[in-house]
Amino acid sequence: MHSHNHTHSHGPATGSVLRWSLVATSAFVLVELFAGVRAHSLALISDAGHNFTDALALLLAWFGFYLQSKPADETKTYGYHRASVLSAFLNALTLVGLSAWIFYESALRLRHPAAVQENVMMAVAALGLVMNGSIMLALRGASQGDLNIRGAFVHMLGDALGSIAIIAGAITIRYTGWVEVDPVLSILIGVLIVWTAWDIIQESLNILLEGLPKGIRLDHVAAAMRATQGVLGVHDLHIWSLGSNTRALSCHVLIEDVPPSSSDSILRELNGVLAESFHIHHTTVQFEHVSCAISESGCAIPVEGGRQGLRP
Repeated sequence: MHSHNHTHSHGPATGSVLRWSLVATSAFVLVELFAGVRAHSLALISDAGHNFTDALALLLAWFGFYLQSKPADETKTYGYHRASVLSAFLNALTLVGLSAWIFYESALRLRHPAAVQENVMMAVAALGLVMNGSIMLALRGASQGDLNIRGAFVHMLGDALGSIAIIAGAITIRYTGWVEVDPVLSILIGVLIVWTAWDIIQESLNILLEGLPKGIRLDHVAAAMRATQGVLGVHDLHIWSLGSNTRALSCHVLIEDVPPSSSDSILRELNGVLAESFHIHHTTVQFEHVSCAISESGCAIPVEGGRQGLRP
């Protein structure tokens, strides 16, 4: 009984880790922003921006986690998987805007260097490093497979690197007095933000545009299906993602003219292959028998009223 409970406790645990991480990160953003303004450090201010995007990523991961646990209803027949993907996409776009602002401010600072308080930079960055490290450890277990939780984990990793860079920069300013280190660090943090965002933009856009899930090839899936006993051909094959880790497939399968009991076993076999080899659990398979599959014109998804079906 105990082990049974243990397997089910993964859900709420992930939710509470995300919630606490969100609270801690949000509080740190305020501290870092205040310290950055007081110490005239652009690197701290841009790192606060980076941390703010982390808070956003954690919020989305938590929100996505909450939505995915909501069941499908009459209007959202697939459930709410897409909501978290859409929010990941919007989050990534805001990151790009933030980076543009950081690059602009850094360019101004490089032209007109300003004195910074390196002690404050060092103390705040060290605090940030401890916090990001703890959250990363807590999230590590949950980051397998979920786009948003992985997004949050990558954010934290980037942030830990940012904190290390700021500590190194503060030491450099203290011993050399070279204040340009501050805007240079800001530019590096900006690059880090764009790099994080780009990955999330690509992956979430692919899901939103019903693209092929990452790591799957259509020809491999079709070949595995054709290799199933009793299957003669596969066409009108579509594979897409509902959420960051839920895949769906629909297709037409040409089979020999067999009694219904045999077609049932072919279907079971096909679903087994798809689930085991490709992790596709949501399938819609339409059988066509050799005798009735004379015309295939009704299989393509029509673009604009199905005009391509007309013959001159």
